[in-house]
Amino acid sequence: MKTVHLSRIDLNLFVVFDAIYTEGGITRASKRLSLTQPAISHALGRLRELFDDPLFIRQSKAMIPTPLARVMIDPVRQSLRGFEATLKRVDRFDPATARKHFTVGMRDVRELTMLPNLLRSVTRAAPFIDIAIVRAERKQLETELAAGTLDAAIDVRLALSDEVRRQPIHAERLVVVARPRHPTVKRELDLETYLSQEHILVSTRRRGFGVEDYELSRHGLKRRIRLRCQHYFAACRVVSETDLILTMAERYARIVNRLFRNRVLPFPLEVPDYDAYLYWHVNAEADPANQWLREQLMGAFRERGKGK
Repeated sequence: MKTVHLSRIDLNLFVVFDAIYTEGGITRASKRLSLTQPAISHALGRLRELFDDPLFIRQSKAMIPTPLARVMIDPVRQSLRGFEATLKRVDRFDPATARKHFTVGMRDVRELTMLPNLLRSVTRAAPFIDIAIVRAERKQLETELAAGTLDAAIDVRLALSDEVRRQPIHAERLVVVARPRHPTVKRELDLETYLSQEHILVSTRRRGFGVEDYELSRHGLKRRIRLRCQHYFAACRVVSETDLILTMAERYARIVNRLFRNRVLPFPLEVPDYDAYLYWHVNAEADPANQWLREQLMGAFRERGKGK
């Protein structure tokens, strides 16, 4: 690439670059940016000349990024987010009048327990703000926060770089769920009885252990996992109709098992509570809109903690 002064580069070219990379094609990028396809093609031509690289190669109906494009995308997205945050700071954010769409990464367990509080607060204070709760893959979490496809995320403790800010927001106890007339599990559950049962493990991963298994392994203990499934609601129904038992977070367990009338018992081993964290990218830290969103999420968890 030849040396070019930044003052001579049209920064809108990088907006086009990000759109093509994200959408995988010129047509979809043009719709995303509300520009004509010739305008997108012209911008791509200028980028190719600037970097002396095709950047995207057409394969079938998709535009596949070259190795150079893959190297460029993260710093480009971070820079664009930085510009966007700077521009937003110029304007005062007023939730009562702002028209905005936030996207938050969150697992379904926390959707059930905190969304009612969150939406009561948001709909009262911000009538024109919409929120989408989506599932975010943990391996892609930092990339999505940096790119702005996620405004914030809530998850367990994760090993992320210092570019991702975090704040602990909730500690959760483990409990055990069993059907009312279980032949072995009575009003109290000791460790020996717990280990002698057949268990359900809820996980979206195809293999690996749950947090309870790691705690058991620290004491040299192991349980028999008879069923592995993806959702706690389905697992609670299985518990209600079989002798399998389930270990899960207490607040979610008490909400779901009102329907199935399963018993909720203390986990029979002294283990630390496991924490949930709120995550956001450093580029969004000073953005008034993102600050407001984080306040709403924190408030929803505080209200959640007051309930039973």
